[in-house]
Amino acid sequence: MTGPDGPHRGPGGDGGDGRDLAREEEERAVEQALALVGGTTLRPSRGRGTPGASGTPGTPSAPGASAGDVSSGPSGSPGSDRPGSSTPTGNGPDGSDPAGNGPDRSAPPGSARAGSAPTGNSPRAGGRSTGARAAAQASGSDQRPRTDRSSSEAPTPTAEPATPKAPPLSWDRARAVATRAGRTGPPATIRLPLDRALGHVLAEPLGALTDLPSFDTSAMDGWAVAGPGPWAYEAGAGLLAGRGPETPLPDGTAVRIATGARVPPDTTAVIRSEHAHPDEAKGLLHARRSVVTGQDIRPRGQECRSGEQLVPAGTVVTPAVLGLAAAAGYDAVPAVPRPRVDILVLGDELLTAGLPHDGLIRDALGPMLGPWLRALGAEVAGPVRLGDDAGALRDALASSTADLIVTTGGTASGPVDHVHPVLDALGAELLVDGVAVRPGHPMLLARMPAPGQMKGQAEGPYLVGLPGNPLAAVSGLLTLAEPLLAGIAGRPAQDAYRALVHAEVHGHPHDTRLVPVVHRAGRAGGRDHVAPLRYNGPAMLRGIAAADGLAVVPPGGVRSGTEVEILDLPWAPATPWTEGCFT
Repeated sequence: MTGPDGPHRGPGGDGGDGRDLAREEEERAVEQALALVGGTTLRPSRGRGTPGASGTPGTPSAPGASAGDVSSGPSGSPGSDRPGSSTPTGNGPDGSDPAGNGPDRSAPPGSARAGSAPTGNSPRAGGRSTGARAAAQASGSDQRPRTDRSSSEAPTPTAEPATPKAPPLSWDRARAVATRAGRTGPPATIRLPLDRALGHVLAEPLGALTDLPSFDTSAMDGWAVAGPGPWAYEAGAGLLAGRGPETPLPDGTAVRIATGARVPPDTTAVIRSEHAHPDEAKGLLHARRSVVTGQDIRPRGQECRSGEQLVPAGTVVTPAVLGLAAAAGYDAVPAVPRPRVDILVLGDELLTAGLPHDGLIRDALGPMLGPWLRALGAEVAGPVRLGDDAGALRDALASSTADLIVTTGGTASGPVDHVHPVLDALGAELLVDGVAVRPGHPMLLARMPAPGQMKGQAEGPYLVGLPGNPLAAVSGLLTLAEPLLAGIAGRPAQDAYRALVHAEVHGHPHDTRLVPVVHRAGRAGGRDHVAPLRYNGPAMLRGIAAADGLAVVPPGGVRSGTEVEILDLPWAPATPWTEGCFT
């Protein structure tokens, strides 16, 4: 058999080239057949020494070979336990990608090579081989056991032991990673007319362009008076909003004035119509109540002075913010563009209409994700349904121009779970690969390379891989997508708050649980609290449909009367409500 450095001579072997070549061809055929059905390759790594690889146990097979290189499974990841990749790597006759991507012979030792799986030295490895390497080093060896190929008989193909996957991140840490990822750079800024700015986030603080009000105005319909009364007046319409002379008001006189009208210079006060008694016969105005200097006059700059900050950057533009901006003199406001999101729905078992039948189920996530992401401030394209097609998934990821790609399903390690292998093939950087949370633990967060750039240059869109179960997908939305989008859009992070929970809530032994809850008003002076909802299984939406938020339940659960962190839903009502039959 031909090893990485030349003909291999096993113990007692005669080095016959014909038999060795025949044996290698037989082994290669077996390996390729296994790869096509989701098996694990048996081919030794070309980048590190293994016992029997060159006839000298423990000797590197090539000068300068990296000790950190490991052989690739069919998914292109070290020791992959995710079968089912349609584009296995490292199984070509020369160790190249069968798709035509040969090994990068010029890559320095320990680097990620084009056409090879990322190693533990690559930022794209996502920490998946770190635990295995640490364990090997602790035992005094960094070599993986391999099949003994020195026998004169062809070995029985056996799968290599999978590299242990790094433990999932804690829920708090995963959410923090997503928050930081969304705030890696300053948000872009565009200027939007007021009629298009609703729902965007201010990219800059909004400062007043003028004093508000910009002149002294009347706060009431009534009479503007100067000096002590009674006051002489003349019949007529008086001063109206938007009109009025700038001439001073003579002492001892009065003039009718409308709300919002400019107050004449030297005006002492405004007397409300109901507090004034005009004597038409004498042409004198009398006050029914005492008059205080400055009463019912809005002085210039009462609300703000020119240049004063009205609202900070990061404020969501609401109808009230639009009104304030207009009053302060704005025709357009500096805003952050809404993050653009593509949704890719995976799974051959999904129906888009009709009743479930014959093992097929309705797609619940396609209709749900778009509105949910729009409620988080994103601009969302319609969902694209790809089925279980690794090639279609790869093409969709490689061609996306969105800021965020959201996939549904395919994040575990089943035979048609293609998300991990395709991300590996594209050179994506895994930032979060599994979270210690239930439901939703197979969720992931990755950064795609920019189109046309070298692998490892994390400049492309982010990807949030959601589990296929509906409530598990909601967990992924709130854990990873919501804080990521908040950062990209320049929104402030959701304020964490805690509430009493009325009922014992069982927890997972080791992981955080996210449980749908509904707010309840306290009775007889009692505190407001939340109540857990019954239908909280990973595949259930009945509970979340009635919920105001999700309670963050620590491992082990909580007792009734304990405070728990609450994640509000984007449409949660402002006041508590009851959930009817859902408890």
